[in-house]
Amino acid sequence: MRLLRLRWAVSVTGSEHVGSGPAILVGNHVSAMDPVAAVVTHWWRVTAFTKSEVFTKRGAIFFRLMGQIPLRRGDEEATHWAMGMAALSLAHGGKLGLYPEGTRSPDKRSLHRLHKRILISILEANPDVPVHAIVTTYPGRRHGRIRIDVRLSPCLDIDPRTMTADELTEAVRTALVTLGQLEYVDEYARDVKARRAAGPGA
Repeated sequence: MRLLRLRWAVSVTGSEHVGSGPAILVGNHVSAMDPVAAVVTHWWRVTAFTKSEVFTKRGAIFFRLMGQIPLRRGDEEATHWAMGMAALSLAHGGKLGLYPEGTRSPDKRSLHRLHKRILISILEANPDVPVHAIVTTYPGRRHGRIRIDVRLSPCLDIDPRTMTADELTEAVRTALVTLGQLEYVDEYARDVKARRAAGPGA
């Protein structure tokens, strides 16, 4: 973490809202380093779901050391295992990072439609764990260091025991858009990326 701070200039707002015990941090997704940016000034242990492909590429050891959880899309057995690991992390007082956009934002400024499968499952399985919105942005460089702004919200006023999946998702989406002053795009980020990759007229 200290080595990263030689390259990163991290500004954090709202960390006083987050207690010392377990918490669920639901964020926008701009970079694979989003969970790391959340801890670099706090020494929190933030475990996040990371697509399994990352663990087969260069730099995989870093994500393993950070305690990230590999998640293989469409594999129910792997998903069940990943959910169990997330529960263990919270049980041991850790923070769990969720990025329900599912993939990085195509334009890095907008929040795209949230996937409910993991988000709602985690919230319903841990109804007593505080939930906070976290917005991470990367405004550029300052004196050769990458600028990173992290904003954390107060505990969200939600109750997974009584609220529907749609109500929970809307509450999280509203918190993220408000906290980060983000533009909301009612379309999945992966679909936007696929359309852009296909080119004009696709």
